[in-house]
Amino acid sequence: MNDYLNSLFSLRGKVAVVIGGTGELCGAIAVGLAQAGAEVVLVGRDPVKAQVKLDRIKTEGGIGRFVPADVSTRASLEEVCRTVVDELGQIDILVNGAGVNSATPFLEIGEDEFDRIMLVNFKSVFLSCQVFGSHMVSKGSGSIINIGSASGLTPLSRVFTYSASKGAVHNLSKNLAREWAASGVRVNILVPGFFPAEQNRKVLTPDRIESIMGHTPMRRFGESRELVGAALLLASEAGSFITGHELVVDGGYASMTI
Repeated sequence: MNDYLNSLFSLRGKVAVVIGGTGELCGAIAVGLAQAGAEVVLVGRDPVKAQVKLDRIKTEGGIGRFVPADVSTRASLEEVCRTVVDELGQIDILVNGAGVNSATPFLEIGEDEFDRIMLVNFKSVFLSCQVFGSHMVSKGSGSIINIGSASGLTPLSRVFTYSASKGAVHNLSKNLAREWAASGVRVNILVPGFFPAEQNRKVLTPDRIESIMGHTPMRRFGESRELVGAALLLASEAGSFITGHELVVDGGYASMTI
């Protein structure tokens, strides 16, 4: 049984690029991919945060490295892609998880704030899928995991621009799944429910936490490690016929109304 499961979920010999891998949620995913055998490349801006994740990867017996980049620019992403392909030979898995949030009331949202959130949350995913997706299509295989949001399924109050940006990520991912299925490239959306992370802690006021708990059958927040299994399914041969799917990990939030 162990040999079967190992072969089904193994990422040995694979190279995974994790954009946002210096953060809490994608950092946990990066560690999980490394534990499954992938060589993991963390992409972000903060080498100090990256080192924390790399130390964890090393402790767990995995292999990882950090490549600094501004993921909101095509040139920077192209440089990352060239570097990884030149040094490691291929890219098999891409996780797009950079994100920012804001609770500004709708009528007070300025254009600069709107543009910044859309740039980080959506345009960076668009650019990354073009850059790394081109490589995957050319080699005839690959798995792209775009990090969506519960707000990409049904808009959430107070986070107007964030919800719009994640809705766009969901739509883009499904379009690419359709476009690239025949080329051997799968594109899926990993949809976390409420996981306290850097970009949403500031909007988790006591009344909002109470509202979330009242709408979550499991009555708790998710823990970052609880995204790893879903990511492994989408990244590995275990998910070889899964594409264009919104894989929800939310403690039952989406299944409940009142």
